[in-house]
Amino acid sequence: MDTSEISGLTEFAIELAREAGEIALGHFRRLSSVDRKRDGSLVTAADREAESHIRARICARFPDDSIVGEEHGEQRGASARCWIIDPIDGTYSFVKGVPFYGVLIGLEVSGETVSGVANFPSLGELYHGARGLGAFCNGGRIRVSEFAVVEQALVLATDFGPIERLGLPAIPARLQQRANVRRTWGDCYGYAMVASGRAEMMFDQAMNVWDCAALKPLVEEAGGRFTDWNGRPTIRGGNAVATNGRLHDEVIRILKEEQQE
Repeated sequence: MDTSEISGLTEFAIELAREAGEIALGHFRRLSSVDRKRDGSLVTAADREAESHIRARICARFPDDSIVGEEHGEQRGASARCWIIDPIDGTYSFVKGVPFYGVLIGLEVSGETVSGVANFPSLGELYHGARGLGAFCNGGRIRVSEFAVVEQALVLATDFGPIERLGLPAIPARLQQRANVRRTWGDCYGYAMVASGRAEMMFDQAMNVWDCAALKPLVEEAGGRFTDWNGRPTIRGGNAVATNGRLHDEVIRILKEEQQE
């Protein structure tokens, strides 16, 4: 797939993310009810409505494409393209009236993520990154930071502690102790901060494919790296770490050592 085709598909994804963001914004701080799914995570009418809208628009324009979404599952198509949707990433923030939630749309072609869009409607920030085309926020190019030592880093995580109920590990204490500052500006916004040079690392102990698909090309096109905790550049690792690239090898080494202890 050449860059002109990727560019056109990315523009379509941006349209969808803006439209879904308007749907989400219409419900923000106006929720009448919140439900829990079988895994205990939260879901709202806004999640379902936004995803249904995105899926309908994709089906109308690209009926042969596959779609994977957090709320409405997988729809297999005949083409090599797969749209991967998280209609509201950071639903807990959304429910609590915190503006750090986002609409995520990733595009995978023949198993490779080539484009990602992250729209934060309550913040007025829309990020996108596409293979060979760079990364942008509201049309302006973004880059990761140049810090090369952990002691200078701002480290982010959705949760710094272990999630014992799920048997998930904690972010290594040695990384937390060495870092300059740590904050829990979590979920997808943390990855946008890494991509835009405002943070150096972002961790999540548990990540689904719809959490990752839009973020991996965004971080990579901004000059950073996005992998699982074993250092594999994948959206299917079950967890994720993004860095400015310069710190990545050291971070992965520490993560692996911690898991082996």
